Amino acid sequence: MSHAVFSEILSGLYDHRVVPYLGPGVLSDVTSKLNGAPMPADSNSLILAMNGGKPMAPKLMYEFPRAAMNQELKRGRTFLTQFLDKVYKDSQWTRAAVHNWLTEWKPNYVVDINRDTQLQDSYADEEHTLVVGVARIIGSSYRFKIFHYDRESYHEIDQQQVDKNLPILFKPMGTPKPEPNYIASDADYVDYITELMGGFAIPDFLKEYRKGKKYLLLGLPLNRDSERMVMSDIVYGADDHKGWFFRKNPTEKEKRFAGRMGFELVDADCEDLLNFMYG
Repeated sequence: MSHAVFSEILSGLYDHRVVPYLGPGVLSDVTSKLNGAPMPADSNSLILAMNGGKPMAPKLMYEFPRAAMNQELKRGRTFLTQFLDKVYKDSQWTRAAVHNWLTEWKPNYVVDINRDTQLQDSYADEEHTLVVGVARIIGSSYRFKIFHYDRESYHEIDQQQVDKNLPILFKPMGTPKPEPNYIASDADYVDYITELMGGFAIPDFLKEYRKGKKYLLLGLPLNRDSERMVMSDIVYGADDHKGWFFRKNPTEKEKRFAGRMGFELVDADCEDLLNFMYG
């Protein structure tokens, strides 16, 4: 791996021209403080955790939203919220190395498609704006909620109240804090992506801020339609060279998609980047 590429990425990160876009791989080193079990973060581990550790039918194991839809139809929407709250709400987990790194330098804008709270914990000592994706809500065409964090607690605000000088944390797939909102089942994704494509799932101030940015896709597999469609719309308006896709042993499908989108494939992962920085 060329040190020049890592240096270019880090320079862009520190100048706030490059935006970290975090997938489940950034949580691969997170374990339970109670029993050492890994945090369920990727599609497969989430399905197993949701189903009491047992695999589901092969067609449901394909992708978490599909399995979640099956459980929502059988057990109700509340079941999904309670399951994700149980996994992510309490700080029973060790810290991810990537989040320790983010805590040190706090970029102006981070996209995190995981549903845990570690990114928010990284900014717990400074004011920030939190944008959370929501789905299937009545009475509004918007598919987001905006919260201001005042170093103690979150308060919901509207777009006009956003302080544009504060860091922005974008959690499109949801978070348990300050209130549980999740994009989880197929029905959630269909509704959210439809409004994302229509421009109703990203606030106007963020549409303006993201223009011309590059992205660092960390721990993000691109072999499933849900992640691909969400990412494609979130990075809309990026630089022509959209950034870097960190992935070891990518599939041919991932290579083609990344190339078509304008991402440079880097044969590396989170650990390689951290090793470069910290030696």
